[in-house]
Order: sequence, then C-alpha cells, then structure tokens
Amino acid sequence: MKIVSAFNRDERLQQQLQKDFPNVQFTFYKNMKELGDSIIDADVLLTFGEDVTEDIIDSAKKLNWIMVFSAGLEKLPHEKLMERNILVTNARGIHKIPMAEFAFAYMLQYAKQLETFNKQQDECIWNRQLPLRELYGSTLVVVGAGAIGSQIAKYGRTFGMKTIGINSSGKPVEEFDEIYPMSELKSALTMGDYIISVLPSTKATNGVFQKEQFEAMKNSAVFINMGRGNAVNETDLMEALENDELAHAFLDVYQVEPLPTDHPFWKSNKVTMTPHLSAISDQYVPRAMEIFRHNLTVYLNGGNDYINKIDLRRGY
Repeated sequence: MKIVSAFNRDERLQQQLQKDFPNVQFTFYKNMKELGDSIIDADVLLTFGEDVTEDIIDSAKKLNWIMVFSAGLEKLPHEKLMERNILVTNARGIHKIPMAEFAFAYMLQYAKQLETFNKQQDECIWNRQLPLRELYGSTLVVVGAGAIGSQIAKYGRTFGMKTIGINSSGKPVEEFDEIYPMSELKSALTMGDYIISVLPSTKATNGVFQKEQFEAMKNSAVFINMGRGNAVNETDLMEALENDELAHAFLDVYQVEPLPTDHPFWKSNKVTMTPHLSAISDQYVPRAMEIFRHNLTVYLNGGNDYINKIDLRRGY
C-alpha cells in the first residue's frame, strides 16, 4: 500500500511510522506540487486540506482515503470526493487545548489591561490607576459547544465563570452550566460578558453573527472569533464597535486571509488581531499523527472504527 504526504514535518515521526507499519510505503513531500505522478497510484493522501483540487482527485486513480491534518474541510472538493466514495478523516479535537489557552490569553489581556501596561512601559509611565477586572463571576458564552468549546468552558469553570454553551440541538454538554440551541442564540448573547465563537465553516454557520446579534450583546461585552471568518459579518461587527455596542473584539480568523491591508480592523483600537494561529502549538503534529496512526490501523484491518470520519454531505 502506498501513502503520500503533501507536507514534510517531523522526520522522527516519519521514521517511527515506517518502523511501526513496515508493509506500508510512505513518501513525504514538502507540498502538493512536489507530489507529481506519485499521486496516481497512491492509496492514501495526507494533507492539511487546503491544496486538494478536483484535478488531483481525478489524477489519483487508486485513492481511497484522505487524512486531513487539520479540522478545516471547506476547501475540499466535496462533490468529487462523494462521487468517488473516498473516505475522509480529519484532526478535529487536537486544537482544543491550544485554542482554549489562547481564549484565556485574550480574556486575561483585556481584563488585566496587559496591552496598556506594555505601552506604559515603552513610554516609561508609572500609572497604577487603570481599572482592572476579574474573570471570576463573569459569564462566558461559547458558540460551538464541541471539543474546543468544552475545553474553553472547563477552563472557565476553573476561573469561576458561569459557562453557557450554544449547539445545534440544545442537548446538555457536561462542561457547561447551561446549554441553548442555536435557535435561542440571541437570548443567550444578552447574558455574555465574554462571547466566543468556535464555529466551523458550514452553510449553516455562514453569517451567524450579524447586526442583530451584536445589538443583542451587552455594550460591555467582549467578542472573540476563533472558529471561522465566515461566521461573522465584518462590516456589522465594525459598526457595532464604532457605535459602542461592544467593548472590544479579539479576532483570529477573517473572511479573507491574509486580511487586506486596507481593512478597518487594522487601525481600530477596539480590535485585537492575531493571524489565524490560535490552534498552533508544538504538540499539533504529534496529536494529529496519533489520530492518523489509529485510523491507519483500522484501515489496514478492514475495520470501520475511525476517529473523525467525515460526513461530506454535512461538512463535518
């Protein structure tokens, strides 16, 4: 069996794979362009999911399975994959710890005014009069109560926050004090001091946060988007910030990436931006590789107990 990878990362992990699966031919390339004709007879493709086109699928005559080493699936050619009945699995769930830590880095930066203190240090200003807040006792609303959202809520409880989760069904989730269905999003938003979106990119999540959702939030609320940029109408968000309908926004994802240099987010003092990296950590690839190793064992044994088997019709 032949497995080709469209990325070339940790050589030690590659060697361990070859040792543990001696009857499998592994070939690692730096990117999809380098694969060349090797994709033609590949049984399995490893990718980060942003470089798979319909032409590549057409060229891969023997392809049975794609393992996506990320959670994002929106750029895959879903119709073509369904037509070929190609199995797709991803690395959903490995992002929960780094993203939850990043969420609290945002919130603590805001509550403790760390950015202002950094500016004061640059200007040699000794000012102890800044208003500082506690996370304790505040309400955290997490839109997307899956693995990432649950980890954020778990940390929220540690900080003494009330945790409210939003999912599609309203079905209870252990880490949250309260759960509401997406149909009751607006009423849940009225309670949030910190509102975090970790929604994936699907047709159902497109434009979830628009003018009426921002109007429902407290004027003192902090909005954080760490899921996908398509969930937010950026014009409506900017307008809400300018009209003091929101206190601040922390954004890691955007409708267009990289964010255009003329975008108003760049110069707003009510927006703090990071370049879509909240899921990155030194444990990213090792965690994704563990999922792949499990799924490869299942694949070789003809089983069906895959981790993160994707329903391409639903998009997750």
